[in-house]
This record gives sequence, structure tokens and C-alpha cells, in this order.
Amino acid sequence: MRSSSVHFSITSDAAWAPGIETREAWLAWAQHGGTTEGSGKPKLQSMAVMQRRRVGMLGKMALEVAYACLGERTGVPTIFCSRHGEVSRSVDLLSDLAAGEPLSPTSFGLSVHNAIGGMFSIVRDDQANHIALSAGQSSVEHAVVEACGLLNDGEKAVLLVVYDCPLPGIYTEFQDVAEQPFAWAWLIEPPLQDVMSLSWSEPASDTIQPSLLTGGLEILRFHLLQSSLLERRSAKQSWRWSRHA
Repeated sequence: MRSSSVHFSITSDAAWAPGIETREAWLAWAQHGGTTEGSGKPKLQSMAVMQRRRVGMLGKMALEVAYACLGERTGVPTIFCSRHGEVSRSVDLLSDLAAGEPLSPTSFGLSVHNAIGGMFSIVRDDQANHIALSAGQSSVEHAVVEACGLLNDGEKAVLLVVYDCPLPGIYTEFQDVAEQPFAWAWLIEPPLQDVMSLSWSEPASDTIQPSLLTGGLEILRFHLLQSSLLERRSAKQSWRWSRHA
């Protein structure tokens, strides 16, 4: 069976979800489980008020962790990874369209998958490359492969931002996992110490049990607990996350 792999280190990280805003709270969540559907909104104090008001909850979460992880550093290419993106905003726009109501240009502009990355770039006046990526159940894995490809091309670091929210009720019957609101970010650099590896191959069997967590949260828990191994499976790939010194 053919397999491939990438290797990298995480030199900075950040995470945010309603009711889970500190590292201690995230470690408790990782150890004991529970949902992320608490109350509260990101403060997003790094963004000016007028710009902050335009961003919905999903964008606020993504930008909160992006700012926290990257700090004042510029010139770092960024991958914004969300399985569903601003689907709630899109449903609202489609509902208005079906009802014959005029569409909001602002909502339309912020509904596309790369809107959050574009805003992050514009507000920070940062011309570094940014990518918006969605790949179903394996969105995070594909984003990491993309990040490592950029490192292989000579980038010194890549910022990965992963975020999602529950789907609108109209899509409930199509869900394959219970979605929860969350966002996290990693600053990924070439492998140094505490090396993370991600390998993949064609699925050989059905021995990997599906997780009750969405992929972004399952991988975040693996990272926070500093586990040595996580195996995941999508329709076409088996993924193996591992950590070694």
C-alpha cells in the first residue's frame, strides 16, 4: 500500500470557543470532554471597531485566534480552513433571494470562503499569500499538507487557522457529525523539536471507528493532550497523526 507523509513543528498556537477562552479551559475540555456551545463572543480587540462590526461570529472566532497566534508578525502565508465556511450567511442570502428581497452587498461579500482571509490581509496591510481551503471530513489534513508544501517551497513559517460553526437547521439531516463552534490556529514551521507527522494511505479496513467530534476538534484534542497517535479515516484516505521528539 502506498503512503506519504509530511513533518512539521508547531511553534505557536491559540484556540477559542464560546465558554472556553483560556489554555487552562481548553486543557480541561481536552481531558474531560464536553461541548463548546457556551456563551460569549470573541473580543477581537486587535481589529478596529468599524471593521469588527462587519464580521459574523464565525469570522470573529477565526480572526481572534489568527491574531493571538501570529501577533505582530507579518509576511507569513496563511491557510484559512473551514469545512462549511459562512454557510449560515449563505442560507440567509438564499432565503432573501427566494423571497424576492434585495441582497446585502456586505453579506454577499462576506459569504465567500476566502472573505475572512481577505479581511485579515487587508486590515493588517499584509500582502503575504493567503488560501481558503475546504475538503470535507479531511479539511484539516489537506490544510496541513498544503502548509508543508509551502514550507518545502521555502517559506519559513505558515499560519494555519481552522474554524467552523454548527450548520443551519435546514442541513441537519445531512450532518455526519455533531458540529460545534470553535476556532484554533497553529504557526507551523519546519520540523525542529516536538515534531508532528501526518501520513496518509488508501484505507485498508474499517477498523478505525468514526469519531463523535468534528475533525477540527478531534485534532485539536490530540494536540492539546500531546498524544502520540491519532488515526482518522475519511471516505478515500486513512490519516495517521503522530508526535515524536
